[in-house]
Amino acid sequence: MILRRPPCFLSFVICLTLQATALRAQTSASSSAKHATKTARADSSLDPGAVTNGLYHNKSLSLSCKIPDGWVLRTDELNARQEEKPRDDKDSPAPPPASSTGARVLLAAFSRPPEAKAEDVNSSILIAAESASAYPGLTEPAQYFFPLTEVAKAQGFTPDEDPYEIAVGAKTLVRGDFHKDVGTRVMRQSTLVMLAHGYAISITVIAGSDDDVEDLIDGLSFAAPAR
Repeated sequence: MILRRPPCFLSFVICLTLQATALRAQTSASSSAKHATKTARADSSLDPGAVTNGLYHNKSLSLSCKIPDGWVLRTDELNARQEEKPRDDKDSPAPPPASSTGARVLLAAFSRPPEAKAEDVNSSILIAAESASAYPGLTEPAQYFFPLTEVAKAQGFTPDEDPYEIAVGAKTLVRGDFHKDVGTRVMRQSTLVMLAHGYAISITVIAGSDDDVEDLIDGLSFAAPAR
């Protein structure tokens, strides 16, 4: 039996799905440790955000994300698939991160429609929110990268370096960078993580070059907190 490789543009969704499963096991075990810390309850009023004139804006997170011209949105589609029963289709989109723990996709954008075939990497932006209360003991964004790195390696990704802090406007996040050889191409993936309003917020971008990844990250901005 030959298993077909999932489409390149979905590999980061698969990676994040497995990441959440591993993180759940890790943080559940840590909850029984002596110094376990209670995690903040998720704010049910978290703004899902909206796209206007090529700009995604989320008031709750004070986050804006520029979507390149000509890109297609798949946010509603991925959230709908999250609610569907699993299907025996190796090429169907994987569910968003930890669908069983109340995760939701806030933004999913791609440089071309998923059904459009091409040789280059389908650049992507995925912003997801998951209730941190699903993971007892999760108190720092960097904790997300322990299982993520192992899962990324299992999926063929290689970490470029250890996760590190990065300032994006008025906000400091933790960033991890990975790459994966896909035939004659190299897939670049960067994930930025923060904890806010009781959620683990992950911002993942994929592109075919470091410059393209940086261009997408440069499109992110956080407004300064109101005084």
